[in-house]
Amino acid sequence: MLLLGIDLGTSSIKVSIVDARTQQCVASARYPDTESAISTPKPGWAEQDPGMWWDHVGHAIKRALGAVDPSHVGAIGIAYQMHGLVVLDKDGNVLRPSIIWCDSRAVETGNAALEAIGRGRALNHLLNSPGNFTASKLGWVKANEPKIYERVSKAMLPGDYIAYKLTGEQTTSISALSEGIFWDFKEDHLSEDVFTYFGFDTALIPEVRPVFSEHGRLGKAVAAELGLSAGIPVTYKAGDQPNNALSLNVLKPGEVAATAGTSGVIYGVTDQLLFDVASRVNTFAHVNYLPDAKRLGVLLCINGTGILNRWIRDQIAPGLSYEAINREAASIAIGSEGVRILPFGNGAERMLGNRLPGAQIHGLNLNKHTRAHLFRAAQEGIAFSFRYGLDILRENGMRPSRIRAGMANLFLSDVFTDAFVQITGVPVDLYRNDGSVGAALGAGIGVKAFANESDAFSRMEPVRTVLPTGDTGAYERAYNDWLSLV
Repeated sequence: MLLLGIDLGTSSIKVSIVDARTQQCVASARYPDTESAISTPKPGWAEQDPGMWWDHVGHAIKRALGAVDPSHVGAIGIAYQMHGLVVLDKDGNVLRPSIIWCDSRAVETGNAALEAIGRGRALNHLLNSPGNFTASKLGWVKANEPKIYERVSKAMLPGDYIAYKLTGEQTTSISALSEGIFWDFKEDHLSEDVFTYFGFDTALIPEVRPVFSEHGRLGKAVAAELGLSAGIPVTYKAGDQPNNALSLNVLKPGEVAATAGTSGVIYGVTDQLLFDVASRVNTFAHVNYLPDAKRLGVLLCINGTGILNRWIRDQIAPGLSYEAINREAASIAIGSEGVRILPFGNGAERMLGNRLPGAQIHGLNLNKHTRAHLFRAAQEGIAFSFRYGLDILRENGMRPSRIRAGMANLFLSDVFTDAFVQITGVPVDLYRNDGSVGAALGAGIGVKAFANESDAFSRMEPVRTVLPTGDTGAYERAYNDWLSLV
């Protein structure tokens, strides 16, 4: 059996096809070839058209299917950018562009909800402040776009929408609802506090099903358009960070995953209902969460990571490959000879209390520093932001002894990887895996192609391990200087 995984990213759609027997990726494709646009109608806003996602999903699937026999595809899984809001009318039509994860407009909406519900009650039941998450975004629509809101029949996360387009069925999961701050963990049902405060009707929420379960079957017309067989089940969908953890076999309490793409994340699994009193890190239901076997993901998110690396390249050395950038960065000594870069320029940073400090460059000497210094300082600044966030996780009882990461994005850079490991003091195991492969394996778990969740990763081995050297003086001095600027 072949398993098809869709990764709905901010920049593009990636599709991978995995052979369930070997657990190996046999085909993959990405669409579009250039990064997808993010619309910013006002400062701090960030939107994308769900119709664009759907169009790109179709192109990516067709590209990937060119290398395999489509009739062997037996299940579909979906990973998606978290915290977005998609609103549909009664006929299933999208009513407005999706308000995506890095949009900051609902911060005050969420803060007002927190005060009304009560900080203690919200944290104990939601494990988070309503903050800038999906429920607050829907509350913003209700308050600011009432004519649109009154037509809303269903509110969805981005992956719920793609599954609906594939199958015609509208479903969601506890994991998805928890990332939207719709879920009460103490009562294990939709939050009465949130729905009462915002005046939401629970009928806005699609049918709740387990992450690993059937979320509908591929319709005939869609199947014909994509070149697939009708009736293939969608058996898995999860937010990109829980899915990234799944793709790295991070399923048990104490296991930790990291990713450093457009945004950066450390994601640790626990069996405790943990929360940060300042909501700098967030706790959501993991993909294998069950009311009687709780598995939760404690998520540290840094909005401005890879997007800074890309911005530096595009502005200073357009057309230069990331491999060339990494080589130039490696030619500069640890500490970038005093250049310090704060990467916080992609929306409100939760770990900084939802502040918007913007990306900043400090210590630039026009007579000494070159673009290579900026390349290195950017990657060090991103690694330092991970250290800052990991210290917050440690305050909350998460003390990883190892971190697993996919060998992709910034983890392809020796400069970044070494800085990350040395400044955090935590070994990193690197794997050749990604979100679309994880989504495919998740579909295999959902369709019971594997004996259990762990069996889906029985052939997975790290391709590289990076260890702390213990000689971190130069990094610590640079980090403390960087920290004084935050």
